[in-house]
Amino acid sequence: MLKRVKPSGKEDDSFFDLVHDLVRQIPKGRVSTYGAIAAALGTRLSARMVGWAMLSGANAPDPVPTYRVVNRQGLLSGRHHYNPPEKMQQMLEKEGVVVKDNQVVDFKQLFWDPLKEL
Repeated sequence: MLKRVKPSGKEDDSFFDLVHDLVRQIPKGRVSTYGAIAAALGTRLSARMVGWAMLSGANAPDPVPTYRVVNRQGLLSGRHHYNPPEKMQQMLEKEGVVVKDNQVVDFKQLFWDPLKEL
C-alpha cells in the first residue's frame, strides 16, 4: 500500500522532499516517470521540477533511488547526470530491469504508477 504523501504545513516541507518521499516508494525492479510522480503530487505539469528534484536526490538525508525515474517513453534521460553515465543502467540492471539502447525493455510492464496505488 502506497504511503500517502501530503504537505504537513511545516516550514521545512518542500516539493523536492515530497518528490523524494514518493520516489523512495518505487519498488525495486520497477520504474516510474517524471510525469507520473508530478501527477501523483497533484502538479501534473511539473515533470521538469521532478527532474530537478532528482538532481538533488544525492544530497537527501535518506537515499533516493533516482535511477528508477525515467522519461515517459522509458528512456534513461537522466543518465548523463551519473558518473559514469552507464551507472544508471547498471543500477537498474542490478534490480533485474533490462535496458537496451538506453531504454527500459518491457517499460509498460515495469511501469509503476503511483496514482494507481493511492
